[in-house]
Amino acid sequence: MTALLLEIKDLFCERDDRTLFENLSFKLFSGSVLQVKGKNGSGKTSLLRILCGLYQGYEGQVKFFGHDLADDRECLHQSLTFIGHKVSVKQALTARENLSWYANIQPQLDANLIHSALVAVGLDDYADVLCQNMSAGQKRRVNLARLFMLPDANFEHSLWVLDEPFTAIDVEGVAKLEQRILYYVENGGSVVLTTHQTLRIKTVELLNLDN
Repeated sequence: MTALLLEIKDLFCERDDRTLFENLSFKLFSGSVLQVKGKNGSGKTSLLRILCGLYQGYEGQVKFFGHDLADDRECLHQSLTFIGHKVSVKQALTARENLSWYANIQPQLDANLIHSALVAVGLDDYADVLCQNMSAGQKRRVNLARLFMLPDANFEHSLWVLDEPFTAIDVEGVAKLEQRILYYVENGGSVVLTTHQTLRIKTVELLNLDN
């Protein structure tokens, strides 16, 4: 039975005196994928940051499992994995060290899965290479490896928020990430993402900010 994960009511946001969106309302249920679409500057990244509790310059209501995000961010953060469009790795650490650091600050991630996660994203031979010596695509894959560190038992009622996750990823990497997303939602996880990629996941719902 699906559960109501996110409920957004009458969301309004403006940046630089320009309205990005207003009267925006939608619901996200467990086991589903919501793809946010829109032109550059339409507010896609701002919306994702609001959903993660990283931006408070909005009006309206954001609820996570019935909890108002403004009052209880801890409830969300214990179940959330956010990957932004900018590569977020510590350059002076290796791939393995970066993932170990993430596991320390995100208790939902299992440090015992670091090796298998690196294998999944094709970085097992680069586990101990400093990220400053990696290509943009390899750094992106270090970030994405976190999506393979969530134990299956923790999928239900958890949320991935992904901002252009396929950027700088080759065809094989795109296919593996799509498979991972599909496996995740089939087992109760939920995803909100932005991408210019045509997803081959049939159950994707679309939210178009241009409308």
